[in-house]
Amino acid sequence: MDAAAPTPAFAPDSPEFAANPYPAYADLRARGRAHWYEPTRQWLIPHHADVSALLRDRRLGRTYLHRFTHEEFGRTPPPPEHEPFHTLNDHGLLDLEAPDHTRIRRLVSKAFTPRTVEGLRGYVDELAARLVGQLVADGGGDLISAVAEPLPVAVIAQMLGIPEGDRAPLRPWSAEICGMYELNPSEETARRAVTASLEFSAYLRELIAERRKEPGDDLISALIAAHDEGDRLSEQEMISTCVLLLNAGHEATVNTTGNAWRALFDHPAQLAALRADPATLLSTAVEELLRYDTPLHLFERWVLEDIEIDGVRIPRGSEVALLFGSANHDPAVFDRPDDLDLTRADNPHVSLGAGIHYCLGAPLARVELAASFGELLRQAPGLRLAAEPVRKEGFVIRGFDALQVEC
Repeated sequence: MDAAAPTPAFAPDSPEFAANPYPAYADLRARGRAHWYEPTRQWLIPHHADVSALLRDRRLGRTYLHRFTHEEFGRTPPPPEHEPFHTLNDHGLLDLEAPDHTRIRRLVSKAFTPRTVEGLRGYVDELAARLVGQLVADGGGDLISAVAEPLPVAVIAQMLGIPEGDRAPLRPWSAEICGMYELNPSEETARRAVTASLEFSAYLRELIAERRKEPGDDLISALIAAHDEGDRLSEQEMISTCVLLLNAGHEATVNTTGNAWRALFDHPAQLAALRADPATLLSTAVEELLRYDTPLHLFERWVLEDIEIDGVRIPRGSEVALLFGSANHDPAVFDRPDDLDLTRADNPHVSLGAGIHYCLGAPLARVELAASFGELLRQAPGLRLAAEPVRKEGFVIRGFDALQVEC
């Protein structure tokens, strides 16, 4: 390899690194623009300009199977016992490239419209007010399980048309599936993801069959009806789309909520300013909190054609790890990037991606975050941290298992 030696500070398996990766990111940025990391056999890309450009570069892809076999690409196929997870994952928008990505995103966009999102605003606001009201009535509790998790899960379930009585397994299924997005997941993680993939797919297959017989005013019915020049989504594409909308549609919101409130508690002057004038600050605050401690720290791409970064050749068949957390703290783009500034107006963070894989649910996530933050500021003006938060294991998807607060 012809890159500069990697920094030992980047250690995703280390709890110390996971607790605060930002000094290591600064070290990576100072050392160069591309670093080979042997433990995961990936090229680490820490600079905002490179991350932003590579998210849009069609010489890279979320998959390579639209152009190469595993063998042609120099990769080992996944074990056959993992097939249910990969069938589910590989038919979703997140892991597809053109022409399939283009076709499916166009069809999904016919159902997942700004009007659909706007139509949910009243439901989101009412649910946020009710969840926060219960937290306040209880005198506090775990902000994650009381507000951060139930809000986006219920909203996506409502949007899809999943009956309330069927919603309990949704969050556990999502957590098990998302475990596969960490670096080097264990065989036990894969086993749980396969089980969740089978169970979730079976449930959705039955629900789709019901909606075919009796369409409703929900996204699954709209996905069944969506067509373009005679083209429709296959059943597997619909299943994978629904799972992706649930997983991506609430993981980011849940983890942003926990990360954000921890950051606000750590910056009392910023929190006081937000409490004093939420009407003015809330919209820029949401963007700044997405940037400051992003819920997704690493996004992988395959190199489909040789590329070069600052004189470093990265050959076809390689995998790059785009470090969103580092890009969002790059001083070349953000003034005083390690400071939380809720008035930050120029904020081109990459927390929601870029290019053709830009987060389809970004408008809904912003509605949900604004609703829950607004209600917590209004109903719980004395909200404070009651115990040291419990951070999730893993590094790629960053958040807390619990955030105990008092009202």
